[in-house]
Amino acid sequence: RMRHIKIESSGINAEYGGKRHNKSHTLCIRCGKSSYHIQKKRCAQCAYPAAKCRSFNWSVKGRRRKTTGTGRMRHIKIVNRRFRNGFQTGDAKPHKKVTSS
Repeated sequence: RMRHIKIESSGINAEYGGKRHNKSHTLCIRCGKSSYHIQKKRCAQCAYPAAKCRSFNWSVKGRRRKTTGTGRMRHIKIVNRRFRNGFQTGDAKPHKKVTSS
């Protein structure tokens, strides 16, 4: 039997701690996560540069993190406001005739 000797060190695994100095992933310009594989030139999180964003129905939490409403919604929040107001066009509304009884 081979026994692993545990060497006390400053918070890192002494066996493998000194071997991790190459970065395989860097920041993705679409999703912003450190998931863009430098050699493959593909993001593991959002599948950039693919046109469609990476998402799967089996990942409920993953869809919840990336769904509509988690970002700025620069266009949709304006459309929601216009919908509540009935998509006004800028024309003055016609005055209602006052009927006296």
